[in-house]
Amino acid sequence: MTDIRKNYIAGGWITGTAEVENRNPSDLSDLVGTFAQASADQLDQALDAAARAQTEWAGYALERKQAVLMAIGNEMKARAEELGTLLSREEGKPLAEGKGEVFRAGQFFTYYAHEILRQIGENADSVRAGVEIDVRREPVGTVAVISPWNFPTATASWKIAPALAYGNAVLWKPANMTPASAHALTEIIAKQDIPEGLFNLVMGSGRDVGQRLVESPKVDAISFTGSVPVGRGIAQAAIGNFTRVQMEMGSKNALAVMDDADLDLAVSLALGGAFGGTGQKCTASSRIVVQEGIHDAFVKKLVQGAKDMKVGHALEAGTQMGPVVSEDQLRENLSWVDTGKSEGAELACGGTRLEMPHEGYYMSPGVFLNTTNDMKINREEMFAPLTSVIKVGSYDEALATVNDTNFGLTSGIVTTSLARATHFRRNARTGVVTVNLPTAGTDYHVPFGGRGDSSYGPREQGIHAREFYTVVKTAYIAAGTPA
Repeated sequence: MTDIRKNYIAGGWITGTAEVENRNPSDLSDLVGTFAQASADQLDQALDAAARAQTEWAGYALERKQAVLMAIGNEMKARAEELGTLLSREEGKPLAEGKGEVFRAGQFFTYYAHEILRQIGENADSVRAGVEIDVRREPVGTVAVISPWNFPTATASWKIAPALAYGNAVLWKPANMTPASAHALTEIIAKQDIPEGLFNLVMGSGRDVGQRLVESPKVDAISFTGSVPVGRGIAQAAIGNFTRVQMEMGSKNALAVMDDADLDLAVSLALGGAFGGTGQKCTASSRIVVQEGIHDAFVKKLVQGAKDMKVGHALEAGTQMGPVVSEDQLRENLSWVDTGKSEGAELACGGTRLEMPHEGYYMSPGVFLNTTNDMKINREEMFAPLTSVIKVGSYDEALATVNDTNFGLTSGIVTTSLARATHFRRNARTGVVTVNLPTAGTDYHVPFGGRGDSSYGPREQGIHAREFYTVVKTAYIAAGTPA
């Protein structure tokens, strides 16, 4: 009989009403596990337990709460190789990326463990004589965390860690394509000194579990990372209950390569930004905006670099790009190749399904040339190992092209000009800007988020996370009030 991995609800491991199989996209013969799907009744049970536990957790002494988050983070870092291997096995990213993701996720918990002791309020004198004012932050309550499959451990951790640090209860609905990583993190959290019901894992489809979760009046805040259409649906569902929302959604990130750029650096940044994580990153460089003076030399090296990239099993040594996550995702990726060709773009390399020793969802990295910014492949998020080169005549045209999008998550420039770098940094309309660095790759102690259709609500990460996970209370105290 197959061992079924259970949901974690109200302090106990519980089977569901159905199960789903999770298979390795690098080798479909490898069954990662079978995972229970939560029912509507179980979700309601988790919500009720969370409300009770949150009050108890908020009353924990600061150092007691800090010890919990430190223990979670330290165990994740110590087990980064083991859990990173599991992550790469179920998601398909190369092993080095999987291990790095788990270690970074552990850092989120240890960072927010320290933030617990830095929850310092404000005080002021009133405009009225004999009155003092105390301003402090309190937990928002019960937080629903809905996380994606492309960073199944890191994205969830940068939501769960601050939620717990600021005194909230959590209901986590992970993506159904990567439940093993979610289950493993939950096992670590579940054995800590926390009230029963403070943290709940409710696995299931977005249509069933996710929709009921975002519509529930028992949820005080929703933190979501995923697509724009799903985000719009969540916002519409949440507004009926005035539930606060924080959403990170789509992107169409551009890397601008100027005539004065270091050519080898520019190519390296473009390859890493476009094809790292098999292009399945919200920060991926899907548009490469190249000034005409360097264009031909850049394109020659970029295409050759894409051709030379080793695509293979995520756990094999030397693999630079693993498979895409699923058959549906691969089918959608290949449809984008057809779309680009139909629009008149030249597919210089890649963009095809690969036959490998192991049956899986393999695709060669593709580069489109001779594209314009009004093409669909340059307007909509592909979430694929595909990138488009757009030739421009000047820096001003490059900046205008970078900004000509409904999205606004990350952008980057490659240049040796301090003046250009400074102007770009100040005028690129994105939430994150990089200079001589890839568009992908951010730190955990500073804010992360975008503009336009990329983000909605307060920023994630760093101390800015408190804007979402806490509510502000202002207290007025008459002088001489007994202690």
